[in-house]
Amino acid sequence: MVPQLRLDELLEELQAQIRVVRGTRGRLHGLLQAVLSVGRELDLSQVLRHITEAAVVLVDAGYGALGVIGPDQHLTQFLTVGISEAEQARIGALPAGHGVLGELISHPEPLRLTELSQHPASHGFPPHHPPMHSFLGVPVSVRGEVFGNLYLTEKRGGAQFDSEDEAVLSTLAVAAGVAIDNARLYAEAQVRERWMAAGAELTRGLLSGTPETKVLELMLNRAQDITSADLGVVDLVTVGTQELRGVLALGEGAELHRGVRLPREGTLSGAALAAGQLIVTSDVGSDPRITYCPERWTGLGPAVAVPMSTSDGDRGVLVLARTAGYPPFTQAEIAPLPGFAGQAALALELADRRRAAEQVSLLEDRDRIARDLHDLAIQRLFATGMTLQSAHRFVEHPEGTERIDRAVDDLDTTIKIIRSTIFGLRAHDSTVIGNGLRARASKTAEEAVPALGFTPSLLMEGLLDTDVPHTMADEVVAVLSEALANVARHAHASSAEIALVVRQERLTLTVTDGGVGIGEGGHRSGLRNLSERARNLGGELTLATPPESGTLLRWAVPLPDRR
Repeated sequence: MVPQLRLDELLEELQAQIRVVRGTRGRLHGLLQAVLSVGRELDLSQVLRHITEAAVVLVDAGYGALGVIGPDQHLTQFLTVGISEAEQARIGALPAGHGVLGELISHPEPLRLTELSQHPASHGFPPHHPPMHSFLGVPVSVRGEVFGNLYLTEKRGGAQFDSEDEAVLSTLAVAAGVAIDNARLYAEAQVRERWMAAGAELTRGLLSGTPETKVLELMLNRAQDITSADLGVVDLVTVGTQELRGVLALGEGAELHRGVRLPREGTLSGAALAAGQLIVTSDVGSDPRITYCPERWTGLGPAVAVPMSTSDGDRGVLVLARTAGYPPFTQAEIAPLPGFAGQAALALELADRRRAAEQVSLLEDRDRIARDLHDLAIQRLFATGMTLQSAHRFVEHPEGTERIDRAVDDLDTTIKIIRSTIFGLRAHDSTVIGNGLRARASKTAEEAVPALGFTPSLLMEGLLDTDVPHTMADEVVAVLSEALANVARHAHASSAEIALVVRQERLTLTVTDGGVGIGEGGHRSGLRNLSERARNLGGELTLATPPESGTLLRWAVPLPDRR
């Protein structure tokens, strides 16, 4: 009997060992399948999802999560398995990495607990959170650095996680690190390829002579698309001042950045210019470097600013920002930005040189016209005037004599106008052309194009460069800039017309848009400023509504007596 009993015990023990071997074999097979599954995927978000799902199956857990650790040692992503979207909505914000989760961040090594609530670092659960007791966590490393942690809770059947679960999960974490590294390398290669394609598109635009506004818009669109930025801004350096001007803004809150003038001190763009390199902030809304109008960044979080520079100096700054709560910009995403912004700066420089070449051609035409007016038109007018004066003594009728005198006076006036025009045509040195009212008005209208979204028509008439004093020209340019900024901010217009006319000792600036008009509650501070400028010069500001709708702004001042 005894030998038979001993044999039965041995058979039972052998069967138990066989079951263990089969279970272990099945588990190893499941682990192998999980490793192969996460290794086949190249999209990082899908890799993370597959890792979490595989971990839950392998250790037979009720809930699983993968937390990605950010540069500030807090969780920037938290993927869950086992909790529905409705449950997640009731629970509220995802964990940031405190309590037991933070313990694994501080001490990146496997952690196995029988009861979560008994751990010294436990902070409990928020309302509506499902109860969790048993816990197993392991770190996930990529190239020797901790990428994140796998968290598993509630072993099914009320059992506890054991050392075998820990070994299986640690093995999966090693495979997960390799899969994550592959996915990141693939994503970085894709990003580099997209930057190269965008750079090639920008270069084609440069070589084809595309207008600088279109090149800047293309640059901003591509940069936003590649980096998934919710806001893109281009601030250009104003020549001769320390100011920056927001010429282009696209995306969330763009109207707060478009068409505004900014100091260098206290702005993100100014900080980038001062640093002379790309700068990054994790929360642009609370960055201590931004003291000028920080409310412009409300609702935004991660941001990056990069100078647009050439060998000749800084041209501006490219700024990209994401909504608050979104992940910060990665090094792979923004590493090509300085070169990309440099190409945009080159576009601006080429545009300046094209304008300079056009200016030279224009000046040559002016010289020719001036010579023709002086050598032909004035001489013929002189001859006509002398002929009329010589015929004066042959006319006996008083009315005829009066008409001849009036005609001679008109000829004298015409000669004076032509001489003044010749002076304007020939006064093309840098101090006149660069600062002449015609050139400055044209440049102001051109600079407003990115903010407006279209090119306004510009009509100029009269002796703007000779009859308008420099101080008054400064006022005109300021009024035109403010008027166009108002159109960009409030009119929602698709067209605008500018008329700058000097006639009968009076200068009149008219800006007409086809927008929504000025309502009862419209902003008036800017208009008060324009009205005060007119009154200071003895003129007036009037507003009207054209028949086709929109707004007509007329700013008129008398010219000073130059006699």
